Amino acid sequence: MNYEKLAQILFPDIDKEPSYYEEMYPARPLAEGQKVTRFAPSPTGFLHIGGLFAAFVSRLTAADGVFYLRIEDTDKKREVEDGVTGIIEGLRAFGVTFDEGVTGVDSQSGEYGPYQQSKRREIYQTFAKKLVQDGLAYPCFCTAEQLDAIRQKQESEKLNPGYYGEFATCRQLTLEQIEEKINNGETYVLRFRAPNGDKKIILDDLIKGKIEMPENNMDIVLLKSDGIPTYHFAHAVDDHLMRTTHVVRGDEWISSFPVHVQLFKACGFRVPKYAHISPIMKEDDGGKRKLSKRKDPEAAVGYYAEVGYPAQSVTEYLLTIANSNFEEWRKVNADAPQSAFPFTLKKMSQSGALFDLVKLHDVSKNVISRMTAEQVLDGVKEWAKQYDEELYELIAADEKYALGIFTIDRYNAKPRKDIGKWSDARQYVSYFYDKIFERTDALPENIDGEEAKKILNEYLGVYNEQDDKDAWFDTIKAMCEPLGYTPNVKEYKKNPEAFKGHVGDLSAVIRIAVTGRKNTPDLYSIMTLMGVERVKDRINDFMNSL
Repeated sequence: MNYEKLAQILFPDIDKEPSYYEEMYPARPLAEGQKVTRFAPSPTGFLHIGGLFAAFVSRLTAADGVFYLRIEDTDKKREVEDGVTGIIEGLRAFGVTFDEGVTGVDSQSGEYGPYQQSKRREIYQTFAKKLVQDGLAYPCFCTAEQLDAIRQKQESEKLNPGYYGEFATCRQLTLEQIEEKINNGETYVLRFRAPNGDKKIILDDLIKGKIEMPENNMDIVLLKSDGIPTYHFAHAVDDHLMRTTHVVRGDEWISSFPVHVQLFKACGFRVPKYAHISPIMKEDDGGKRKLSKRKDPEAAVGYYAEVGYPAQSVTEYLLTIANSNFEEWRKVNADAPQSAFPFTLKKMSQSGALFDLVKLHDVSKNVISRMTAEQVLDGVKEWAKQYDEELYELIAADEKYALGIFTIDRYNAKPRKDIGKWSDARQYVSYFYDKIFERTDALPENIDGEEAKKILNEYLGVYNEQDDKDAWFDTIKAMCEPLGYTPNVKEYKKNPEAFKGHVGDLSAVIRIAVTGRKNTPDLYSIMTLMGVERVKDRINDFMNSL
């Protein structure tokens, strides 16, 4: 077989050598230990939380090296509208930044592009031509019917399905036969000529350790009949020319490693290191399953923006499932930025992390509790502008007042954790705004309506908005004995029959009258912020309702 002539027949318009692209995309000037990683999604649907997790881990793995975004868009039939934009915006929303790569539908940044596979056709064909020249690739003219017949024969003989060995009928075509078929207008794909061996290969995975697998013996397709490469071939060429050192991807690709390592070696490429991530799992009916795009709204990263989880909360939670030692580190380094955490692939779970929305919410409460009042206000306002117009208008009308709400009890040694996501803010701030105020709690069991009126009437008679916090509480304690209560909680616990209740009961009645809640941040601060007129109106309205 004259492989040089065959290559010219198959690729008459390809006049470049692989060396041309090797010079165009030289080895990166990396310092010792620096890594080059990538996130390479297909724009065939919404960004999945598993995709965000993989991108996040790739970013962490690159550290101070290079992390780039490559869009694998060769499957135009499955591509969705705004798929590229959705990926970019979804990642950006959660702080996953790229050093280079695709930045928009028709824009990119970096010296190793194009970063969209649909724009790299000539590059792939150049390397495909070289494989033909080396006798490592050949055209296959088998029709769908012929391939189906091969498959049926293999099934009847209980053999592995696929195009290999004696079933790879086009392997044996002569140059003359190939020319005749092409001249007759027969369509063909380009296949890789796999070795017919039974060797074992070792994947030294950075997460799962050493995995032994049989060598690939399938003559896989490299270029489809339209000249577009398959994922297997395209990613090998791209990872090499973009000088990827470490590939972080889902463990569903482990079975493809034998094919990929063959392609890298056949093309003369250095094989990158691989880290295969187990899928994110969810508890379901006592068992575990993968997060489903169809069943689970939380599978889409858009869900977290819609309900209002801050990006920092989501990435904080992703760190807890990425490295098991992160939570202990956080306890010791409560105020440290996430970037200070010493992430390592070695501490990633081999079996698959369990995604728990309850745990995410708890993590997010901690994250938000460490924010400044200004950060909380900005987060709530930005979220409400898109998802809760009424709340946004209330906040925007008086931002100083809104800032005061989020300042209450925020800078204590143990700040409150009422807000786990921005959508919680409506319920949290509702009693500060008459327009959305609703009473949610009833009086304490030991106090009926008539008794509450006595307490509130007495309070209105002594309430002085000029009092500081200590004087305010002393006023409430002074009300106790005339009303049959004790200002001493311990005394009440020792002898409950001697009193109607204690000072805490009086405070509870005032709290419910003013806020409609049994549990709120510091009541004195709430009333001070609300102002005397609103406080008195709330108390009077409540008494009228009893």
